[in-house]
Amino acid sequence: MPESVLFYVLSGLAVAASALVIGQRNPMYSVLLLIVSFAALAGLYIVLDAPFVAMAQMIIYAGAIMVLFLFVVMLLNAPQEDGAGWDRTHPLRHPAVTRFGALLAGLLLVQLTWALVRANQLAQPVAGRADATVVSSVRELGRVLFDRHGFAFEATSILILVAMVGAVVLARKEDHA
Repeated sequence: MPESVLFYVLSGLAVAASALVIGQRNPMYSVLLLIVSFAALAGLYIVLDAPFVAMAQMIIYAGAIMVLFLFVVMLLNAPQEDGAGWDRTHPLRHPAVTRFGALLAGLLLVQLTWALVRANQLAQPVAGRADATVVSSVRELGRVLFDRHGFAFEATSILILVAMVGAVVLARKEDHA
């Protein structure tokens, strides 16, 4: 199968699985479809000749993060998402929270647009300047990631921990005894 066809097949699979993640009413199916999406992304990385990133994608995301999500879903014992138990006076239903979420979504779009524009500018060859250096070894990649971007890894781990604790607190059933 030619690489371009494989690229489009894996891209379509990733997009379809990601769309189905949002559309599922059962959280377990969403977790499993997210694993399919991550596997398709790993396949895309292999097609783009980045096997290390593909393996990191599978080990870190499909392995560790998705197991964490699966345990949280099982811990919350949420077999199906229906609106029957949702309190309309819940603080998360407040219009200010909805506006804040919309603001964060807008900021995400601005950041993505800025990143794409910046990536296109960096991709343009400049006269008299050599192309960007290619990291050829895993040791160099680790050194670059953990020396320059160590804070991002730590912040991500704290963010995931806070999200998990928040999910447990929000889904906690109060005893009315």
